Amino acid sequence: MLPTSAIAALCEKFPLITELMALQPLSWFNPRIAPAAEALHDVGLTADDVADASARLARFAPYLAKAFPETQASGGVIESPVVPLPVMQAALRMTSGQLWLKQDSHLPISGSIKARGGIYEVLKHAETLALDAGLLKEGDDYSVLASDAVRAFFGQYAIAVGSTGNLGLSIGIMSARLGFRATVHMSADARQWKKDKLRSHGVTVVEYATDYSVAVEAGRRQAENDPTCHFVDDENSHDLFLGYAVAGQRLKAQFAASGVAVDAQHPLFVYLPCGVGGGPGGVAFGLKLAFGDAVHCIFVEPTHSPCMLLGVHTGLHEGISVQEIGIDNVTAADGLAVGRPSGFVGRAMQRLIDGYATVTDEELYRLLATLEQTQGLRLEPSAVAGFAGIPPVLAAPQYQQHLETATHLVWGTGGSMVPEQEMTAYVARGRALLAAGAA
Repeated sequence: MLPTSAIAALCEKFPLITELMALQPLSWFNPRIAPAAEALHDVGLTADDVADASARLARFAPYLAKAFPETQASGGVIESPVVPLPVMQAALRMTSGQLWLKQDSHLPISGSIKARGGIYEVLKHAETLALDAGLLKEGDDYSVLASDAVRAFFGQYAIAVGSTGNLGLSIGIMSARLGFRATVHMSADARQWKKDKLRSHGVTVVEYATDYSVAVEAGRRQAENDPTCHFVDDENSHDLFLGYAVAGQRLKAQFAASGVAVDAQHPLFVYLPCGVGGGPGGVAFGLKLAFGDAVHCIFVEPTHSPCMLLGVHTGLHEGISVQEIGIDNVTAADGLAVGRPSGFVGRAMQRLIDGYATVTDEELYRLLATLEQTQGLRLEPSAVAGFAGIPPVLAAPQYQQHLETATHLVWGTGGSMVPEQEMTAYVARGRALLAAGAA
């Protein structure tokens, strides 16, 4: 924690910090937002980079369909549905626009948004090794990678990652299936069932009694000391970022197929739960490439872990953590329990993200219970954070002109793999909070 005098000076310069320290939900709209045509250059990556990532995933589709039978129906494509939420919309008293859910909670293989970036980075690393070794050549059917001989080859190499849970699942499951020696360094926030699931896939899980940053550093050290080890850097990886960004064009196609217009008169508001920032940052980049200024992205974080808001608002990015201003980074939203943001994402996206909001754990439980009651959908606490970004947008003067024709999309980031007993407990807690509020 910073000295009291240093915190006081920060609060004087940035009054919002005082509000963050009070742990009450708030919102902040970005005064530095810029036209997409200008601000996309900040990222240092292009539409061609995203197209390259999309093509790589297409090359791997035959392998994925063979290695993961649950992807056979989609031809080895890892993608999630987008569904309307009319009953939830009524429950939220949204009288204008249309509310939708992007069900990354139901992505195959690892059941969360991390199945995008995490799996993509592992596949790219595997492709590089296989091409260099002559095990693949241009035009090959990538299902050959499912052979025992190729698995033995990958077994000479290791992959490591630090995670609060969901990224570890995607990296660990994919790496182990290919044959890599996989190690996931998991923070104290990670749920036990996620550790158990990884171990059931043959992944080495190293547990820490501290937070996400310590787990990441441990993974980084492992890779530094092992020349055969590839470290998946959730804070700085361009490959992770591009894997997430592929979602932009795919969503554009899904909305077109559903007859949903997105343009200046029909704006799209996308609400993304945010932890270290890689997942929401990459998705937002892809969305900006796909829809330009017609899409407005809102990041939502727990009141106890508002690291990206803190970093972007102050301009300090990874140079400040929530712990340094006395916030404990303890939240039921395990996937969002990050105290220090990605400096890469913060700087790359600081003129492309419209706004930020924070949400209490209690509200997360109420939201997941409401979603279950209204639509029969079950998401984990962190995955419903996006819903908390809607009220600030509806109240913001700058968006009033086209709210009647707007589309609101909440990115549901995880939940389908949560054990039934644990999910039932989540819902029960949410229902109890709803009942207490109605009393």
